[in-house]
Parts: sequence; structure tokens; C-alpha cells
Amino acid sequence: MRLRFLLPALFLLLPAHAQHASEATRQALSRLGAQFYDQSRVELLPTAEKKFQVLFDDIRQAREYIHLDYFKFQDDSICHQLFDLLSRKAAEGVQVRVIFDAVGNKYSDLPLSKQYIKDVRARGIKIYAFDPVRFPWVNHFVHRNHHKIAVIDGRLAYTGGMNVADYYLHGKPHIGQWRDMHVRLTGPVVDGYEHVFEVMWYDVSGEILNLSPTTQEQKDGDMALVSRMPRHHSDNMRRAIADAIDNAKNVVQIVNPYTTLTHTVRKALYRALKRGVRLQIMVSYIGDAAITQNVQAIEMYKLMKRGAEVYYYEGGFHHSKVMTIDNEFCCVGTTNMDGRSLRNDYEVSLFVFDRHTTHQLQEIFYRDIKEHCFMLTPTLWHQRFSTSQRFCGRFFTPIRSNL
Repeated sequence: MRLRFLLPALFLLLPAHAQHASEATRQALSRLGAQFYDQSRVELLPTAEKKFQVLFDDIRQAREYIHLDYFKFQDDSICHQLFDLLSRKAAEGVQVRVIFDAVGNKYSDLPLSKQYIKDVRARGIKIYAFDPVRFPWVNHFVHRNHHKIAVIDGRLAYTGGMNVADYYLHGKPHIGQWRDMHVRLTGPVVDGYEHVFEVMWYDVSGEILNLSPTTQEQKDGDMALVSRMPRHHSDNMRRAIADAIDNAKNVVQIVNPYTTLTHTVRKALYRALKRGVRLQIMVSYIGDAAITQNVQAIEMYKLMKRGAEVYYYEGGFHHSKVMTIDNEFCCVGTTNMDGRSLRNDYEVSLFVFDRHTTHQLQEIFYRDIKEHCFMLTPTLWHQRFSTSQRFCGRFFTPIRSNL
């Protein structure tokens, strides 16, 4: 393995008191109103096979309730398996509540039909669309529910980048493998995700659940939950990400599928490079939105020119939303680094102040660099991106960065 892959890991050998990114970021998140949790555990689920296997096993063990809040349920085999399982649990007396985003469903490759939703309800499952698409239509395109959350019996939760769709398992013909990252959580942090679900559930159904206990506010802890709620916490997600980057002393590593950035995050990355922080960003060479890919290419070119290491993933489409800082802490969640996620959508991200989890994510990052990536250089910029792609990216950058 090349030396540049090993250098960030050497910071693990530094004494804890020599690094202050974790402490400073905890303080910043506290100022933003993030809820902290101690004595919670996180398990990485780096493949869809693992995520759905473990999730289905946990659903089978549910005794009281199952809450699912997903941007998209695609009308395909894995979705049918899930709802068949949920139907059996509902027949056992388990309360099953499901939320999906109306716009996300409408523009899905295989949207849930009205008849299928009716059939699901007939099987005892309470299912609602967030912000149903009605005349005059356009207002529904602003704030989307981009969550991917599952909470079971208040004792465990799931979150990350994966929707419910077959392509997470089998890929897409024109893209290839669909990579993503999910996590399984246990401990008090589950209460935070329960609360997020309850807020969304009240919005779509009018029903007050009050299942999450009222906990004493903590200013410190192993995990911090940042939930972006438009009109209530509209800027907290981009500020949280920017603060974490601003507190980095050694290395920032980012994997994100739509890194078209916003002014706040872009400037934080520029400041990090100016301080001498090593910035490594992994984005996909092939994506599911051509304009977004071209805008992202312009942003990556600008970062490369300022000294960032930009790695283009060629093993399919990398849909993960992961950030690690100084080998000290990491962030995993639903949030893309684009204007839509950071300015408009309902999002939730988890900051994990744990070196072991952070190191696990870094090992995956290094392995992907070695096996699936090329590093952007001025020569490859001209070889791999056509004149029309570069023009398109420059033309749409002012628009995409402000969506």
C-alpha cells in the first residue's frame, strides 16, 4: 500500500490530549442544539445484503411496534418481502407505522401504486405519504422527507443512506453496483430517532405518539444527533458539517454521492486546505444524474487545484454519506453535501465520537481507494471529462449550489 494511504492512520498513535477536534466539535454541536447520548452502540452495515438481513431479523423479533420513515420504497421484490413481513407482524398485534416521501415515490423508477398502498393498509399497516402531491404541485418540491430511519420497540434503530429498493442489492444496468452505508444503533441514542419519527408521524397523521422518553439534556456524550427540520432548524446541518471541518487538525475524509456543496461547506473545506489539513474526498465517476455529476466535477477540480486529494470511485455508484475527522470521530447519516439536503430537506445525521468506529470507516475508505478509484490530476481532468461536461458543470454550478 502506498505511503499516502498510511499517513492518516499514523495520527492514531498521537496522544489523545494532542488532538482537540472532538472536544471542539462537541461544543459546536451543543451550541446548535444537538442532543448527546452516552452508552450507545453502533454497528456498521456496509452492504445492502447485511442491512436487510439484520433489519428483517430484528423486525421478526418485534413485540410492540415498528416505525419506518424512508424517502423511497420501490415497488420491487425487496419491498414486497418487507411489507409481507410487516403484515405478519401486524397480524400478531405489533403496531406498524410507515412514512414515505410523496415526491420521492412519484419519481421513483417503480413507485408504490395507490392500489398497492391500499392493499398494505388493508393488512393492518398504517402507511402515509409525507406531503402528498396536489395542485399546484410545485410547492411540494421544496421540502422533501429524505430520512431513512427504522425504530423497533424503542430498543434499536437503523439509519444511513439506503432506501428500500432492489438496486441496492443488484445494482443498475447503466451504473453497476450500488454502494452505500447504513448503521444499526442500540442504547439511549434510539430515543433520538424515535423522537424524529414521532415529529414526522404527527405531521402526516395527526397522531401524537409520545413513545420517546423525555431525557435530561446532555452537553457531551459518545454520540450526537443532528436533525434538520425545515423552518425550525434550517441551517443546523450545514453549520454542523462546517464546524466539524473547521475543527480538523490533521485529516478530513468525505464520501458523498452529490458533492455539489454550498457556500458554507465549500468555504470550510477551503479553510481546512489553507490550514494544511489533508483533505481526501471520494465521489463517484458514474452517477444517476448527469447535471449533478458535471457540477460535482467542477467542485472537485477547484478543490484539487487547492491541494485536495480527489478520488473518483469506479466500482459503481457510491451512495454513502460518511465523513471522518482526524481519526477521532465520524459522521454517518442521510445527508448529501448539496444544496437540497443542506438547505431544503428533512435530514438526520449522527456524529460518533469513537475512534474504533472511525477507524473502521477509514479502513473501508483506504480499501476503496486501492481497489476502485483513480486520483484526479490536471491531466486526468482533461482526459476523463469532456469539454461539454466541463461547460455544463460551470453553467449549472450557480444553480445547483443554491437549490
